[in-house]
Amino acid sequence: MSSHEDEKGGAGALEALFWSAERIAALPERPHVHQFNANAVRHTRSLGDLAGLTEMGLHLVRVEPGRDSTEHHYHGQDEEFLFVLSGRGEAAIGETTIKVGPGDFLGFPKGAPAHSMHVPAEAGEPLVYLMGGTRSPIDVCTYPKAGLRMYRIDGAKEYVSLSDLKKV
Repeated sequence: MSSHEDEKGGAGALEALFWSAERIAALPERPHVHQFNANAVRHTRSLGDLAGLTEMGLHLVRVEPGRDSTEHHYHGQDEEFLFVLSGRGEAAIGETTIKVGPGDFLGFPKGAPAHSMHVPAEAGEPLVYLMGGTRSPIDVCTYPKAGLRMYRIDGAKEYVSLSDLKKV
C-alpha cells in the first residue's frame, strides 16, 4: 500500500480517484440533447462526477457527424475549456468559424465571445473532446442566436427571451 493510500483512506479511495483508460471506456455514455437546440446531441461520460469533483465539471464528449455540440452561447460566471482528442469539427467563436482537430485547445473565460461547435456530416468520424469548466452557484448563460438568456441558481434553471428584458 502506498503512503497516499494510507493518508486518504486506502484502496477504496484510490479507486474513486484513479480511472484507467479501460474503466473509462467501459462507462456508458449519456446522451444529452440541448434544451434550445435539438441538433445539439452530445454523448457524455462525466469524469469529474466520478472523482467527486463538485466545483468543476469534467466530461469526455463525443459528437457525431452532422450534429452540433451545443447552442451558440456564452457564460457570465462559468469558465469552460475544450481539448480535442480525435475527429474534426468547426468551432464558431463570435462570428468567426475555425476548423479544429486533435490537439487543439479552446478556452473560454467568463464573458468570452459566444461559442459552439459543429461536426460536418462529411467528417466521417465523431469529434471527441475533453470538456471542463467551473460550476459557479449562479450563472447567466446567453444564447444570442436563439434570443434567450438562462439563469442557473443553485442548480435550478429558468430562461427568458432577450426581447422581454428591460433595463432597470
